[in-house]
Amino acid sequence: MNVDDVLDRARVVALPLAVQFRGVTTREALLIEGPAGWGEFAPFLEYGPEESAHWLAAGLEAAYEGFPSPVRSEVEVNGTIPAVPAEMVPEVMQRYPGCRTFKIKVAEPGQTLADDVARVQAVREAVHDMGRVPVLRVDANGGWSVDEAIEAAKALMPLDYMEQPCRTAEELAEVRSRLMRSGLFVRVAADESIRKVADPYRVAELQAADVAVVKAAPLGGVKRLLQIAHDLRAHHMDITVASALDTSVGISMGLAAVAALPKILDDEDIDVTPAAAGLATGSLFIEDVCPPRELVDGFLRVEHPAPSEDRLTELAASAERRDWWFNRVRESWQYL
Repeated sequence: MNVDDVLDRARVVALPLAVQFRGVTTREALLIEGPAGWGEFAPFLEYGPEESAHWLAAGLEAAYEGFPSPVRSEVEVNGTIPAVPAEMVPEVMQRYPGCRTFKIKVAEPGQTLADDVARVQAVREAVHDMGRVPVLRVDANGGWSVDEAIEAAKALMPLDYMEQPCRTAEELAEVRSRLMRSGLFVRVAADESIRKVADPYRVAELQAADVAVVKAAPLGGVKRLLQIAHDLRAHHMDITVASALDTSVGISMGLAAVAALPKILDDEDIDVTPAAAGLATGSLFIEDVCPPRELVDGFLRVEHPAPSEDRLTELAASAERRDWWFNRVRESWQYL
């Protein structure tokens, strides 16, 4: 396998989003067809070639090696609420039928804690109105200082956890320590402090987080995700598998990862369902390269559909953008 062989079978698509997410309204991705199926290469545009090489390794693994054998056939997922005004929350939530767990974006540049409180409360009330007990997570993407994170925890709780409230593992450790000393029962989750650093185990060594949020593409593939998850579980960290605004092809990687997580049996030898995964972001797309996965009572079946030729053609990016992505693959290839 060489880069020319890969690009000969690659397609670049541009998928419109129904709701702006991380400032993105159209999600571009390079899809790779290989002997084992389809893989995806879609690092966000600001990522350099060295970091993007992890995403390329994941796409190549999916296309040329395939996925590990599953131990479960369906996966519970959470709904994802972008940093929209509170009045838009019910409309977005309709995209996640049956979900009781929601991850809500907070600490958006240009917004205030009051905006976050209103958005979280709107989700909480909507889940209550459905007759369910809400399980709410907030994701700050490192947007708060330690003091701001503590203030936010007080204003937003009860929460399942706060994901990446601050940028560094050291700050996460301080937040976690202060929350415990203050008697605030809010867990801390690490995302960027695992997938965007040279040492993904530092958060465990510092006892900086209770939960590890792991994503197949940024970590270099499903197999590496499973290894990291195994090691972090040994450090008494819970695991949430998530996606990075992937197309339906990329979501297959996340579903494969959750499906292959080793079973954890409770005292009655019953398999403990993995934490609700952040793998329903396909609901944010207006169009995708595969038919929409059906979300039933908050669960997705573990299936890996192939893109149709019609969809690939209809959603093809411009020739200029295709060349840009091909060049990005060549640049990242050097770091594999």
